[in-house]
Amino acid sequence: MLQNIRDNSQGWIAKTIIGVIVVLLALTGFDAIFNAASNAQNAAEVNGEEISRYDLDQAMNMQRRQLAQQLGQDFDPSLLDDRLLRDAALGSLIDRMLLLQAAKGANFAFSREALDQLILQTPEFQVDGAFNPARFDQVIQQMGYSRLQFRQLLEQEMLIGQLRAGISGTGFVTDQQVQNFARLEMQTRDFATLTVPAQHEAIEVSDEQINEFYEANADRFRTPEQVVVEYVELKKESFFDQVEASDEELQELYQKQIANLAEQRRAAHILIETGGELSDDEAKAKIDEIAARVKNGEDFATVAKEVSQDPGSANEGGDLGFAGPGVYDPAFEDALYALNEGEVSAPVKSEFGWHIIKLLGVQSPEVPSFESMKPELVRELKAQQVEQRFVETSKQLEDAAFEASDLAQPAQELGLMVQTTEAFGREGGEGITANRQVIQAAFSEEVLVDGANSSVIELDPDTAVVIRVKEHLKPAAIPLADVRDDIVQQLQRKLAAETARTQGEQLLAELREGKQPKGQWQAVEAATRSQEGVAPALLQAVFRMPRPEQQDKPSYSGVALNNGDYVVVRLNGVNEADAALSDEEKLNIRRFLASRMGQQDFAAFRQKLQAEAKIERF
Repeated sequence: MLQNIRDNSQGWIAKTIIGVIVVLLALTGFDAIFNAASNAQNAAEVNGEEISRYDLDQAMNMQRRQLAQQLGQDFDPSLLDDRLLRDAALGSLIDRMLLLQAAKGANFAFSREALDQLILQTPEFQVDGAFNPARFDQVIQQMGYSRLQFRQLLEQEMLIGQLRAGISGTGFVTDQQVQNFARLEMQTRDFATLTVPAQHEAIEVSDEQINEFYEANADRFRTPEQVVVEYVELKKESFFDQVEASDEELQELYQKQIANLAEQRRAAHILIETGGELSDDEAKAKIDEIAARVKNGEDFATVAKEVSQDPGSANEGGDLGFAGPGVYDPAFEDALYALNEGEVSAPVKSEFGWHIIKLLGVQSPEVPSFESMKPELVRELKAQQVEQRFVETSKQLEDAAFEASDLAQPAQELGLMVQTTEAFGREGGEGITANRQVIQAAFSEEVLVDGANSSVIELDPDTAVVIRVKEHLKPAAIPLADVRDDIVQQLQRKLAAETARTQGEQLLAELREGKQPKGQWQAVEAATRSQEGVAPALLQAVFRMPRPEQQDKPSYSGVALNNGDYVVVRLNGVNEADAALSDEEKLNIRRFLASRMGQQDFAAFRQKLQAEAKIERF
């Protein structure tokens, strides 16, 4: 028990902060917060602050991506209820705005230095255990943020984390509560059980009962609706033997690829950010002063360590490492590629602020030979042709299937074979009938009712099919004779359980009257709340029973188990444990209880915010 408390209570404030960072770095964050929201239509208004429809659409897209990541191939967007998704996304945005408003109203703040340290220590931004500026830019660009936007979002998330920690951290626990909790958790109970078994085989079921059950549950005894479909399958791999890669084409592709090999440039920079504490003019004046210092002979790396506001490179003297084209802001990149090695640029404006840039070094690319690249070039060239052929043939299949009254004609035109599936229902089957799109098409009105060929269905990037319903097997009643044995077994279990309960309750009544029924009691001494070898339902019932009023007068109860047995329970005694705890055990219990109380306090705080807020949904 105490170990579980210890495991569940360590560093709850740290876990809160880590959880915030994980959300930010899941690449599915709150895109809506910083994307342009010029849409005049609003989804909601919270205490006078607006949530735009654009924000809501982005939040819904985020939830769809999260579901797609969690479910993988099982994810079917068509099964999502957009109304429920919208309500959930809007509720999340409203809740987040309320918490931000509360945090700002309580004057919570998070310093620039703390944000810098958080970014530097984030594993997702590190390479070989050290912060890497290029990796940082790559990750936040994938998330759709600029550096300034990311820092603003991170600051907001940390404000919410501070608010949560501030409220949750106010929970306190008295010594008496610690002792009471330990006493209850460490309490043991002495009890005995008398089991009345559910004797299924002893139950006689009449024909009348069987017929009555069959008629009352007619919907349960029907065959599922099923279809048998024909299909033609188009596979990309079948086209590889139909295409060739000429030497001229290979040489042309080779020249294109080596032309794309760019030199790598090692840059260092000094950054003065705009949009924060400094205006653009103030930042420009400051970068001009820094540029003059470097021009007058001061060491670039030393000045960068002193004044640069890029947390990732300042400690490295502004060094950004080697990178090729397309990594940096266009204005930054243009200035960098205009420098000779060792030169320092004039001040350059980018979306991050003002820079001066120094070119530290240049690496020329190594050009591989044609022969070494030829296998790869052949694969790429063939793949391009196959892709084009696959797309063209898929379009031909689509057109032919639309015009034809069956699949024989399209199959003949394209040299394909008509195949047939086993019967399957709306839950799917095996092979292509396990594909959700195939199931939806097969049971669609157009294909099932109108008898048309389906459109082309992409099973995966390399496979496409067109289907047609060959046979529709409608639900039908299953004859009683086919399900009779199953009904008998169900009735036997049900009636046996009812009989066992009746007998058990009669035994309980006799025991409470002071009579001693026949039977062998099974005693359990000093059982804990996690006692092994005792059914959980029985153990739960034992610890819910009232303490015996007198030592020689046990209390009684009964519980029905899942297998139909009924267990009569005799509680003989309750053993209070010696709650002499070590300091470490007391600390773990205190943390656990305080954390639980803090979570309850924060939940109540959120409910209060919602109750008092002026929220209007549109």
